[in-house]
Amino acid sequence: MHPFLAADAGRPRAIAHRGGRHGGPENTLPAFAAAVALGYRHLETDVHATADGALVVSHDPTLDRVAGRPGPIAAMTAAEVAAVRIDGDVAMPRFEELLDAFPTAHLTVDLKHDGAVAPMLALLARRPALLERLCLGAFSDRRIAAVRGAHGRRACTAAAPREVLRMLAGVRLGRRVRVAAADVVAVPERWGGDGVDPDRGPRVADARFLARAAEAGVAAHVWTVNDPDRMARLLDLGAAGLVTDETARLRDVLVSRGAWS
Repeated sequence: MHPFLAADAGRPRAIAHRGGRHGGPENTLPAFAAAVALGYRHLETDVHATADGALVVSHDPTLDRVAGRPGPIAAMTAAEVAAVRIDGDVAMPRFEELLDAFPTAHLTVDLKHDGAVAPMLALLARRPALLERLCLGAFSDRRIAAVRGAHGRRACTAAAPREVLRMLAGVRLGRRVRVAAADVVAVPERWGGDGVDPDRGPRVADARFLARAAEAGVAAHVWTVNDPDRMARLLDLGAAGLVTDETARLRDVLVSRGAWS
């Protein structure tokens, strides 16, 4: 088992999605600080790269939604991004700022763009101890392959899109599934043709899928689960971790089950 997962073996992981929605704007240090203050050891975030190769914490490829700043992050310098204020007064952190602000936290990281891969690999080459604290994923087989090619099993990686599809097909056909290169499989509860909606579309994180993931030795983390009843149901079905915006709610659910530590 990868060190990223070993510390929580046997207990469901509570993972704060972009830091959670109650401590500050998403993907900012105040949001992550609020989750850590609640006792969260796992944080989920996203990274893009600036024009000069700095990794910054952002879900979107632009700052238009969160800061009213048009234009792609990839066309801005790190200094230009640092001058932007989210919701008028909160800075967007560099990825290394986030790492250093919470040195004991484990981070699930979505590589949002091909341009983020080389800076991430350079960071891991410079600070190899981070390999024990990070689990890297992407909606791109190519990005995942690049991480594995550079670091092999020393890197904790999520199943790539094609691996997830193969798992889903195997589960539906009643076959055993194997994801030899992945440590985690991250899936939504349901996934409809028009996107992710917890109330619509075929169920992905059902009892069969979660059981097959456990048999294959990969930790199934379900995103993004904000309703306490759904949290409890997925935990009952065997989800290894839940990603949530509602950090206090998930903590309360886990406390009530004796599964918070």
